[in-house]
Amino acid sequence: MAKRFGGKYSPDGEGGSPSAAPVAVARPGTKSNLLFVPAIILVFTSLNEGPQTLVTALIGGAVLTLAAWMLREGLQAEAAYHARRVARRPAIPRKMMSSALTGIGAAIAAYTGDSAILGSALYGIAAISLHMAAFGIDPLTDKRMEGIDTRQQDRVARVVDEAQNYLDVMKSQIESLGDRKLERRVVDFRDIAEKMIRTVEEDPRDLTAARKFLGVYLMGARDATLKFVDLYARNKDTDARQNYEALLDDLEQNFASKTEKMLLDDRSDMDIEINVLRDRLQREGVSLNSKGS
Repeated sequence: MAKRFGGKYSPDGEGGSPSAAPVAVARPGTKSNLLFVPAIILVFTSLNEGPQTLVTALIGGAVLTLAAWMLREGLQAEAAYHARRVARRPAIPRKMMSSALTGIGAAIAAYTGDSAILGSALYGIAAISLHMAAFGIDPLTDKRMEGIDTRQQDRVARVVDEAQNYLDVMKSQIESLGDRKLERRVVDFRDIAEKMIRTVEEDPRDLTAARKFLGVYLMGARDATLKFVDLYARNKDTDARQNYEALLDDLEQNFASKTEKMLLDDRSDMDIEINVLRDRLQREGVSLNSKGS
């Protein structure tokens, strides 16, 4: 990631940390995946309890499964939000919806166990509270950078979301082929494209230079991937594979070159600003001599 005026996020800045590299979106952990288990247990323990209880258990299991799926999606959205310098809050509060669904599912499960309505409701409330304590709530505010126009940051967030979606589609489509070499190639290109995304997020002024790459070119790459996967899945056409890999090579070179140029331009802009500031200070009679000289 690039930081215009140095600092811990700069490639050459002091106090570097792993966050200086492009941040990968974390996958949901084991805790969230374990929430698929209660639905299975609920259904299996109700198989011999009569049709009414079984149907109720199936409804409760479906609600709990939906809650677990919503939680997983919410955690992915939250990880993507935290990985970006400029981001919009998730449009759908999936984690909070998951908490509510977990409470409903727990109440239904308790009802199948002969709990009264009041007791089942209390179980549901307890489940909601524990779920929110364990996983928290969704981000509720947009993430912005100080000193940058709000409209420009919104434009960056929209373009970044669109670009990330194109990359996600490419990745998922190639994974459907089960070809590790192709998956690696797409991941390599994805890393280079995400470096450009991080560069734009660091300084939204770069959006004008990068917009065609993150919009038109990535959309074309996604469409080419869809057509390639459809063709290659049917007949393993080696010519199509070579052409697709050549396309990825061209895209990698162009994205890497453009990102490097953007960083060099930003360095030139910084040098100009520093020189202008030094000249102004000198005109004001402020000494720029270093200490001890």
